[in-house]
Amino acid sequence: MSITINIYYKGENGNAKKFASEMVSRGIVDRVRAEVGNLKYEYFFPMNDTETVLLIDRWKDEEALDIHHKSEIMKEIAELRSKYQISMKVEKFRNLEGDK
Repeated sequence: MSITINIYYKGENGNAKKFASEMVSRGIVDRVRAEVGNLKYEYFFPMNDTETVLLIDRWKDEEALDIHHKSEIMKEIAELRSKYQISMKVEKFRNLEGDK
């Protein structure tokens, strides 16, 4: 049973997009995608809110997500959130019908 996390990153003056851009340019996104159990890690930009970036983050199971949360990568992500003064809203979903 996979787990999908929607994280809404919100900033001011374009900081949420700057945050996502630096996540990509520093290779953090590629490193997360390479972690065991990561199934998806994609950014989206809501049309009606230019100061928000949506991350859809999907993991094989709770164990893979727990390992990710304890990783060094999370420290780097937290530093970037602080740098860009990003707030977060998190939604967590479990896929009950299999992982297609």
